[in-house]
Amino acid sequence: MPSIKQFQVTFDCAEPESVARFWCEVLGYVVPAPPEGFDTWEDADRSLPPEERGSWSACVDPSGVGPRLFFQRVPEGKVVKNRLHLDVRAGTGLVGEERLATLEAECARLVALGAVRVRLLPADDDNESCIVMQDIEGNEFCLD
Repeated sequence: MPSIKQFQVTFDCAEPESVARFWCEVLGYVVPAPPEGFDTWEDADRSLPPEERGSWSACVDPSGVGPRLFFQRVPEGKVVKNRLHLDVRAGTGLVGEERLATLEAECARLVALGAVRVRLLPADDDNESCIVMQDIEGNEFCLD
């Protein structure tokens, strides 16, 4: 049986387009081209029944390496901590003060985009420092 080589990460959210734009900015991703036959996503959206308009969005890695992110509208709000989260790898290979300075600079950039800083997890015997954050709808992620 062949192994799966690609996967998609799906977010439940209230405002798919806004959350997709946030993650495009965080990761350097882009919104994919609209479906064939449509000049824009707005045109494609208007072709849907009213109850389906704005119900989803997506973003992709322009290099084709990273997973596609899919955002789907759900009626319920976020209530508890995520069971799964993304680690945004901004400090890979860095240690100590250099790592912390890099993470703090990236944290400031993401806060300007609407993210919320939750807390710093300082380095210990097993792990380097990371910053726990939330996206614009409260989904947790780590700046690592």
